[in-house]
Amino acid sequence: MYRNVRENLGLALDTLRNHKFRSFLTVLGVVIGTLTVIAVASIIAGLDTQLVQTAEQYGTKILWIYKLQMGAPHRLTREERLRKPLSFEDAQAIKEQCPDVEEVSVALFRNTAEMGLPPSTAHYKGRDFSGGQFMGVDASSLALTNSTMADGRYITPTDDLHRRDVTVLAFNVVERLFQHEDPVGKTIQVDGHNLEVIGTLAKYKAFLGNNPDDNNILVPYWTYKKFYPDAKDHFISAMAYRDRMDQASDEIRGVLRRRRHVKPLDPDNFGISSAESLINEFRQIISTVFLVMVVISSIGLLVGGIGVMNIMLVSVTERTREIGVRKAIGARRSDITWQFLLEAITLTASGGLIGIGLGCLLSFLIRVLVPSLPSTVPLWSVVAGFVVATSVGLFFGLWPALKAARLDPIAALRYE
Repeated sequence: MYRNVRENLGLALDTLRNHKFRSFLTVLGVVIGTLTVIAVASIIAGLDTQLVQTAEQYGTKILWIYKLQMGAPHRLTREERLRKPLSFEDAQAIKEQCPDVEEVSVALFRNTAEMGLPPSTAHYKGRDFSGGQFMGVDASSLALTNSTMADGRYITPTDDLHRRDVTVLAFNVVERLFQHEDPVGKTIQVDGHNLEVIGTLAKYKAFLGNNPDDNNILVPYWTYKKFYPDAKDHFISAMAYRDRMDQASDEIRGVLRRRRHVKPLDPDNFGISSAESLINEFRQIISTVFLVMVVISSIGLLVGGIGVMNIMLVSVTERTREIGVRKAIGARRSDITWQFLLEAITLTASGGLIGIGLGCLLSFLIRVLVPSLPSTVPLWSVVAGFVVATSVGLFFGLWPALKAARLDPIAALRYE
């Protein structure tokens, strides 16, 4: 059996070598389909890895609480647009009434887009930085965001208590305003307020090129409240005890529903998110995208399969006399079937290998030319691409192979 398969495989390879261009055109659809699967899978796998690293840098025990649900952008409902913000007292209640919550941090900011105001602008010696998030934070926020100090110190409870005009700057702000100058001890101006720089933050891991937290300008919570008494938007971070995330989330939900007077059957009028929930939401989105791309690539594989069937039927007709000779000297139906079936499988498997090679090359080029769009080829996509390409040859080559095997040897020998 092995000897027959080896001989038939050799015949199939000889046929491909003798008709190189025709064979390539025949499997072009298979090449494109496999290339698409490999390329899309590599981009999605890279994005997934980068998202996990970006989300988990903030901590796997952290819950983020805001008036809106964090995640993929969506059209806000009227109820969401009119929601009242969370408050400082909500954060205190979570800290006091949730036994599975270890620590709580609160940030205060103005939603300038919602208020129709221009974004905050920082100035230093003729250089400006616009679009940064200017906010007030407490001393706990350093630990709850897993931030790392690059230089200087962070905001302390004493800074907050005395409403000191001090600031901690994120990476992009430092790069833009100070370039090669040491920022610690310098005074910058933000929206007309003079602030002494007491520290700088290290760069965050980024998802798709840039992390918005690298644009933050942080001041003590009560300093910010002094600057903007009308500021109401609060973002709360809560750290759960180890292995108590679900319990902490339920406790926070219960506290906020009571404080915000949510009826038992009504949905929450606030959002609670975590690194895991954001990762799961992203994976749902990319799985849908991947499914669509698989359907599109299947069209290429279908076209390639039809081309293989067509060329194999032509091949059977061209080699009718050869089939008659083989049958006359003792070849069985199974030998003829395997000869043409292996030829079809070899044809599509070759196309699959070309598609895999081009897909890996494309993934490498994306990684090199577009660093913000990570790309890594998962092993399962290579295996799946090769198996599907081979299966296309098996499926679409079966009819021509059976047709060849059923030819009458006498009629085949007389064929001109």
